[in-house]
Amino acid sequence: QVQLVESGGGLVQPGGSLRLSCAASGTIISSYAMGWYRQAPGKQRELVASIDEVGVDIKYLDSVKGRFTISRDNAKNMVYLQMNSLKPDDTDIYYCFRDSSPGNNGFWGRGTQVTVSS
Repeated sequence: QVQLVESGGGLVQPGGSLRLSCAASGTIISSYAMGWYRQAPGKQRELVASIDEVGVDIKYLDSVKGRFTISRDNAKNMVYLQMNSLKPDDTDIYYCFRDSSPGNNGFWGRGTQVTVSS
């Protein structure tokens, strides 16, 4: 059974940093693109950053470019999101996502709350 477990969220002041981690089990992430999404209550989930299987093709939401960095360690089956210069607008629940494969639409973690506030 595929499981994705996020960690590293919390409360941080504006301008601060957090590093989110996503630990995968029941799957070998080296075969899949991975992503980080975020969602606020009442809003649609949006893609924050994505990374291909080998870490070459990386995409970011415009509003986080230059501040966030997605990375992966396939040997450890982990994906990370380094978030710097955090703003109150970055406050959301952040979800890890594993790309789809035949027979499914991909897999989600349960999310980790990030709150940026003074």
